[in-house]
Amino acid sequence: MKTGLLLITHGNIGRDMLDTVTEILGTCPLHAQALAIPSDSDPDQLLETASRLCTELDQGGGVLVLTDLYGSTPSNIATRLLDRHKLSVISGVNIPMLIRTLNYPEMNLDALCEKAINGAHDGVIISNRKEAS
Repeated sequence: MKTGLLLITHGNIGRDMLDTVTEILGTCPLHAQALAIPSDSDPDQLLETASRLCTELDQGGGVLVLTDLYGSTPSNIATRLLDRHKLSVISGVNIPMLIRTLNYPEMNLDALCEKAINGAHDGVIISNRKEAS
């Protein structure tokens, strides 16, 4: 039973990230969708859309929901889904997180959450730091 993947983000950030990572990997090994949340949107209406997407994406293993900014409308919509579906929500989505997530499509929801978080952390690197003399 595979885990589904839903990105809920401001504007088209989620769709753009999913398209970029799919291009990098050459495939998208999980059933995945992105839901754009426009600034002038009705959160209750989009909650219903997100719930429908979770139902479509869940292949028995639940759904990993990634949002861009904790405490924002996309994140609030995602956390409201917790009472309706088997899912986990992680905020702070970035490209390394998404690549790591898609590289382990066979993992269960809990293990995939750990991989996603590790991918996000491992992907943040200071590149120009110089050694002290």
